[in-house]
Amino acid sequence: RSLVDEVAADLVDPVADAAGGSADPQRAEHGGPHAGDRGGHGGESDLQLVHGAGVAALADGCDLPVEGDRQGFRRGRILDKIGQRGQDTSELFFEDVKIPRTNLLGAEEGQGFYQLMKQLPWERLVIALTALGYIDYALSETIGYVQERKAFGQRIMDFQNTRFKLAEMKTKAEMLRAFVNDCIVKAEAGTLDPATASMAKYWGSEVQNEVMHECLQLFGGYGYMMDYPIARLYADARVQMIYGGSNEIMKELIARSIDV
Repeated sequence: RSLVDEVAADLVDPVADAAGGSADPQRAEHGGPHAGDRGGHGGESDLQLVHGAGVAALADGCDLPVEGDRQGFRRGRILDKIGQRGQDTSELFFEDVKIPRTNLLGAEEGQGFYQLMKQLPWERLVIALTALGYIDYALSETIGYVQERKAFGQRIMDFQNTRFKLAEMKTKAEMLRAFVNDCIVKAEAGTLDPATASMAKYWGSEVQNEVMHECLQLFGGYGYMMDYPIARLYADARVQMIYGGSNEIMKELIARSIDV
């Protein structure tokens, strides 16, 4: 029902995990027309997709879209993040919210967790793609800067250290691109396995943060100023190693595929 508005950007929806809340079985009996939920998470939006491990009224692990104007739902304060400040992240509160059973995503109750799990390889590939985009933009900005900026009578680009650092970063970018492109082919063929997707997410976000660090250094003091894109790219990159499953979790998933 909301897909048309989402595509037109008239409606924004995040994922909120209400596992910390609890359902009230007296307000929403199993088999009734509504599910009840209490909980809270984050996101500033019009429609919340609640993955409710605590929504016992429907069954554990249901995915339930909750409209922003539904009674019992309210947004809390906008959280002050290090980066990605253009995307509001706020607390969400669900106080005895009644959710129509018709909002259930999927054909069966209790399959929400598995529905999300099936999308994890694609989500992690998207994070790797995002990392590559950040890297390409950071390198473009940095190369342009060092070609024009001068110090000690020559361009920053003419220092051997600069040239070696850029050579290293460009090589890492192209290696990541080749791996990501291979993952895209596998994803389209339906053969992208969780371990390979975890490698893409882990390695992509690690390389992204390494490149942001080196690029900012080449900007010198200007790189520390938010007036320059590299400063925002540096701040935005850090969370890439956290969301979508932390990189430590990615390594564990990769290791499990090895230890068989």
